[in-house]
Amino acid sequence: QLQLVQSGGGLAQPGGSLRLSCVASEVSFGSYGMGWFRQAPGKEREFVAGINWSGSKTRYGDSTKGRFTISRDNAKNTLYLQAVNLKSDDTAVYSCAKSSTPFFVEIATDPSEFDVWAQGTQVTVSS
Repeated sequence: QLQLVQSGGGLAQPGGSLRLSCVASEVSFGSYGMGWFRQAPGKEREFVAGINWSGSKTRYGDSTKGRFTISRDNAKNTLYLQAVNLKSDDTAVYSCAKSSTPFFVEIATDPSEFDVWAQGTQVTVSS
């Protein structure tokens, strides 16, 4: 079964930037839409960004639109999340996930539409 391994994250200053990567173990990665989610302590899991299988479509959560960019390189089986102008409210555990439906024309945004999750990585925005 496809597995996802994240890297990146850590401590960033307000107004700073960060890049997360998510590497898949199988070439089937290129057949599935992917997403980034985050969860802060005491809060529900939140949709951050999603991308379709080819990379031609993207979608963002209301709180990340305009500051976060999701992208993918199917030749490298890798998903990225670039974040700029970080805020303290962006502090959370970030996880990438694979959608369950191959070649889905839309972008999945609900956690129930994803069947494989990475281990998660802490992002802390603080001065």
